[in-house]
Amino acid sequence: MKELSASVDSLWVLIAAILVLLMQAGFAFLESGSLQSKNAGHITGKQIITLAISSIVFWAVGYGVAFGDGNAFIGGSKFFLSGVPSGADSIFFLFQLAFAAVSLAIAWGGFAERAKLSVYFIFGTVFIAIIYPVVGHWVWGGGWLSTLGMQDFAGSTVVHLQGATAALVGTLLLGPRIGKFKDGKPQTIPAHSIPFVYLGTFILWIGWFGFNAGSTVSIGNGMFFGYVALTTNMAAAAGALGALFAAMILRKTADIGAMCNGVLAALVAITASCAFVEPWAAIVIGAVAGAFTYWTAIALEAKGLDDPIYAFSVHGISGIIGTLSTGFFAAPALVKLAGVGKAGLFYGGGFHQLGVQALGVVAAFAFVAVASFIVLAIMKATMGLRVSAEAEKAGLDISEHGAYGYGETK
Repeated sequence: MKELSASVDSLWVLIAAILVLLMQAGFAFLESGSLQSKNAGHITGKQIITLAISSIVFWAVGYGVAFGDGNAFIGGSKFFLSGVPSGADSIFFLFQLAFAAVSLAIAWGGFAERAKLSVYFIFGTVFIAIIYPVVGHWVWGGGWLSTLGMQDFAGSTVVHLQGATAALVGTLLLGPRIGKFKDGKPQTIPAHSIPFVYLGTFILWIGWFGFNAGSTVSIGNGMFFGYVALTTNMAAAAGALGALFAAMILRKTADIGAMCNGVLAALVAITASCAFVEPWAAIVIGAVAGAFTYWTAIALEAKGLDDPIYAFSVHGISGIIGTLSTGFFAAPALVKLAGVGKAGLFYGGGFHQLGVQALGVVAAFAFVAVASFIVLAIMKATMGLRVSAEAEKAGLDISEHGAYGYGETK
């Protein structure tokens, strides 16, 4: 029975890994639909590049840095999966690889429509080899934040805040797209396919069940994976409505794109807390994340930030909200079941867990921001980050790949 249970658990993790890998298709539809058609082929091709780079680099280096034996700050073994058996450990590697690829896909949101293709290869390699796995080791690989009891069940900080922080640094160093601002005021660059945006959002929503429920790495333990799936879905639903109502209040329009981003913002936020909070709290977290993300996207754009798919608002701001939320809402019984950290402030746990969560957010943001800036600043000074103005106006499909994704440009 023990062997059967282990086999079933491994099968569940493999299915979850496949669901998370499918999220790359969700990002492809979401981003290509949100941006200009002259860049659609480039954007979708970029997702293949993301998964290819992540697979090879995480196998060679990243997994060892994140999960290898080492010290409180970095792992130092299991490079090239040395010493890792071919059974359940290999499946766990695939699961963690899928997470790393999602984080890199998020980072590219801030680079969209103006970064050189070569930037993806160089920065992507560094991000997956060093930047992403260092924070992963801190939280999930037995590092110092793990020792403190940081609650980040499926990666609001490890996956989403990291990718969003890299996206923010890239956005700032690249500067805004041509035509985005006129006389200091942001101009709308319309999404070329709202149905693509919806389809991408729906694929990501489904994939998130693998993301969160798969992080139980087991179908036992009182069917806990089903509970995690429940809180995940409740948050997503609340996020859709929270963002929609925020758009109706702030801009007097039922913005479909905002609603889709609200779903994603809520999913990002519940990723840390899905195993620790009750369903009512999941709804609150999702609604707050959806509404607040919409407001911050407007506010940051008004300050001159051209984040084409609002990567920092959706994945960064919501990642922070989600990570901090367990410090308020973590229920004692669920904390005991998950086996990480302590109860939240609203359940009599005091400020301890909230302090640990805040420390984790600050440490991860600071490390990723500084590391990303150093790498990208060196690249900017030596090889350049941005395509020429002529290439940007023509579209990256034709300038970087020699053919438009749709056979024409608009």
